[in-house]
Amino acid sequence: MAMNAWVILLLAGLLEILWASGLRFTDGFTRPIPSIAVLALAWLSFYLLALAMREIPMGTAYAIWTGIGATGVALLGMTFLKEPVSISRLLFLAMIVTGIIGLKWSSTSN
Repeated sequence: MAMNAWVILLLAGLLEILWASGLRFTDGFTRPIPSIAVLALAWLSFYLLALAMREIPMGTAYAIWTGIGATGVALLGMTFLKEPVSISRLLFLAMIVTGIIGLKWSSTSN
């Protein structure tokens, strides 16, 4: 089950990218369809995070989940929303990814 927990955590992180990115389309939760979609994606992301935490230590799972989300949203913003791209931003995103890999590598759950 341990490997499945890591796959579940990855999926939870990818869903976090989707719901967090989708927030901009809710217009402060005044648009029903995007709001419902964001809430459904957020709920599923949290649910999968909770499932992954059955096998992966809480601190590790949460840090990886937020790292995947933060990195993904930042990359989407730079790629599609004309947010600033700089060497320093990319370097710090690489540091987040390095931290995610390090947490997975050093985890007691394989």
